[in-house]
Amino acid sequence: TEAGFLSAVMQLPALMNPFLGLLADRISLRYFVILAPMMTAIPMSLLGLAPSYGVLLLILFTAGISVALFHVPAPVMIARMAGAKKGRGMSFFMTGGELARMVGPIIAVGAVSLLGLTGFWPIMVVGIVTSGILFVRFRSIDLAFHNRGTKISLMTTFRNMRHILMPLTIILIARSFMHGSLAVFLPTFIENQSGNIWMGGIALALFEAAGVAGVLIAGSLSDYLGRRRMLLLSLVGAPLCLLTFVLSGGWVRIVALLGTGCTLLSTTPVMLALIQEHAKESPAAANGMFMMIAFIARSSVVVLIGLIADWTGLETTYLISAIAGLAGIPFILMLPGQNSHED
Repeated sequence: TEAGFLSAVMQLPALMNPFLGLLADRISLRYFVILAPMMTAIPMSLLGLAPSYGVLLLILFTAGISVALFHVPAPVMIARMAGAKKGRGMSFFMTGGELARMVGPIIAVGAVSLLGLTGFWPIMVVGIVTSGILFVRFRSIDLAFHNRGTKISLMTTFRNMRHILMPLTIILIARSFMHGSLAVFLPTFIENQSGNIWMGGIALALFEAAGVAGVLIAGSLSDYLGRRRMLLLSLVGAPLCLLTFVLSGGWVRIVALLGTGCTLLSTTPVMLALIQEHAKESPAAANGMFMMIAFIARSSVVVLIGLIADWTGLETTYLISAIAGLAGIPFILMLPGQNSHED
């Protein structure tokens, strides 16, 4: 319970994302992005020195704020630097993030094994050096936009973006059923079916690897096919692949799992690009709203999935999740088309 609460406290600042975005719209974006690695590395490297559980909570909450300070404005910065190829920019950005999530824990475990948890603090140098490199690279980049002096409220931002945010909310909820059930329960499902815990771990690794490939490809494709069309392809493909995964076996099941990972995880860079294309007045605040909605949807649905799994079993849960994923398709059609050929 205490370990789970630690994770919740670190993610809690995600609820502040719209306000952090509003602040980023009024201050230079580059400083949020530049300082975030250092502001995250310092508290995280001090976890082993925390004298009490309360101090540990405070350290993780501080780290959570710095994580939010990076992830809210960074997509805005990427979108501005990518120009007309926002989808490609978001794909590269998210691919880097996914690779970091794969490599980071391995490095952290290795460092703790060598230095011990109390001796882990020198690792903060990596974050400090990273911030220094970002400062040198970004200090001369002009990221100001035309309304810097105009103060736009969150309510105004929501009104301007509700034709995007409201359909995306339903789409995110539908997607969360599939993503949550696989990301959390896939190893358990495979172990129950095969009796081999290693097969469960391999299945999750294949799912995540296919997701990285999907993330890398989808954003660039959406620059040519259009955001709405790419989302439609992904959210038609993901439920069908998930149904095939549950109802089949052997090599067909493996291919279906790869297809599910590729299509399901590929939607985020497309959504980020869509937000930035339409958030002309307050891009960071709009991105903050999107990220807060995504956090709430994911957290709530995972709890619901756990309850459904307890009542019906994992196989039925996956079937329900696939059907729930299909329910998001009509809301994709409510999104504005990027180009005239999408309308």
